[in-house]
Amino acid sequence: MPLTDRVAVVTGAGRGIGRQIAVSLAARGAKLSICSMHESTIEPVAAEIRESGGEALALVADVSSEQDVERLVSETYERYGQVDILVNNAGVNRDNFFLRLSAESWDEVIAVNLRGAFLCTRHFSRKMMRNKRGRIINMASVAGEAGNMGQANYSAAKAGVIGLTKSCAKELARYGITVNAVSPGLIETDMLGEMETSVLEDLKKSIPAGRLGTVQDIADATCFLASDSAAYITGQVLRVDGGLYM
Repeated sequence: MPLTDRVAVVTGAGRGIGRQIAVSLAARGAKLSICSMHESTIEPVAAEIRESGGEALALVADVSSEQDVERLVSETYERYGQVDILVNNAGVNRDNFFLRLSAESWDEVIAVNLRGAFLCTRHFSRKMMRNKRGRIINMASVAGEAGNMGQANYSAAKAGVIGLTKSCAKELARYGITVNAVSPGLIETDMLGEMETSVLEDLKKSIPAGRLGTVQDIADATCFLASDSAAYITGQVLRVDGGLYM
């Protein structure tokens, strides 16, 4: 699934899933515009892509800020002149039981995970419409489909991302733009790495595939949806969870 001569934007690309998506898109030939809220995390990812022979523009941006998103769009188009792929991956979690969850923690998670996806989709799709081509991939979560204890804010945001995906898919299909979501299950990231071994083993027992997912599993699914092979797929949620949620 080559992506030569395509330009891809990946938000939240400083680590974990976002980083692997950016590296994998670059390995398939795409030119990258990647962003994170911290220069210290995003510059090393861009350097890794360049060292592997790819091209990457690293930007610092908070996707919940419309001003930052507008700057992300303008600087990306100034560099490349086009955007073919948008991956809305930026996200945060502020976990707590519902009754202990502060309004501030609710607002922050909704702002980054859901408002950020909305702002990026709106501003980049306006540009894509002119070319009659585009791929938008939103990062959802099994939490947005099944709910998670201690994650009412995160689950609500990801459920919103799924609704946003389906609505935008219907509105943008006439312009040759597909909009899909990838819904990860339990993935080996820094967050899971902080859990005790016994807890992780119990989690694995709940997964029919018998293992945690990897960031590469999510990156491969994203690259597929970004490719020409997925040209007739839109408005879908591709669950990558080893059978965790059926």
